[in-house]
Amino acid sequence: MTLKIEVAAESFRLAQAFRISRGAKTEAQVITVTLSDGTHAGRGECVPYPRYGESQESVTDLIRGLPSDVTRESLQELLPAGAARNAVDCAFWDLEAKRAGCRAWELAGLPAPGPVVTAYTLGLDEPEAMRANAERNAFRPLLKIKLGTPDDMPRLEAVRAGAPGSEIIVDANEGWTAEVYADLAPHLQRLGVTLVEQPLPAADDAALIGLERPVPVCADESAHDRASLGHLTGKYDVINIKLDKTGGLTEALALRAEARARGYGIMVGCMVGSSLAMAPGVLLAQGAAVTDLDAPLLLAEDRDTPILYDEAGIHPPLPALWG
Repeated sequence: MTLKIEVAAESFRLAQAFRISRGAKTEAQVITVTLSDGTHAGRGECVPYPRYGESQESVTDLIRGLPSDVTRESLQELLPAGAARNAVDCAFWDLEAKRAGCRAWELAGLPAPGPVVTAYTLGLDEPEAMRANAERNAFRPLLKIKLGTPDDMPRLEAVRAGAPGSEIIVDANEGWTAEVYADLAPHLQRLGVTLVEQPLPAADDAALIGLERPVPVCADESAHDRASLGHLTGKYDVINIKLDKTGGLTEALALRAEARARGYGIMVGCMVGSSLAMAPGVLLAQGAAVTDLDAPLLLAEDRDTPILYDEAGIHPPLPALWG
């Protein structure tokens, strides 16, 4: 069946500047894909990520190069894992659900999803500012701290002081060395940190082999799709599955199953996008050890039918949004 493929570059303002170890951003720059068969239309969203050599322009070009008779099955071979394939794959799930008159999780053979507690991310900042941010969000059950500098101990201490009752996970975004990680590890344990994401650069993560891991270590930049699993042995305890890395929900579900079979814990994360990007992730996050789908909470503006967040966490999307 011939499809009309529409691609739009959009941006959503952040409520405040968001910093990680690689830089800061003030808006979420996304690509929205709409697939239409003339009767039904499905949407998907991706966030091009410069860390992986992606831009709005390069992702747009890849999507516009797809044939009009593309299917969700053929898409897996036509595009590599990454943001472009993610937006189209998720648009296919939405389109197929609308065609079938059911929800996307039914098509995937999954049980109906429920709300999931999500981490709330505190951006990298000076210790005093991070403590103040932690105090404002101390009511949240799970906080994620962006770190990744040689001087992170004061930041970590400040956040724990600001939110003494919250569970804390840490994301170094490849910003540490093996020596820094080894020095920090006992302090992470002392301060009740329950997970550390990507402490070392992906290219240097072999240094994790043989290192004591008193706090579980999660692969993020080192883990993309099923093909990357073989490189993680002996280095990581958990993998962070993000749709923009796997290239869509189709591969993400397969990756989740294989990773679990290999004994990895599952974290489901996201790039900084809108509610449309989070919606498929809620399906993926069911039963995950850690969920980090908080991006819309960082936005000053969102989609017309935003995803619901409340004390129970992030809720499944309404059909008007996706799936």
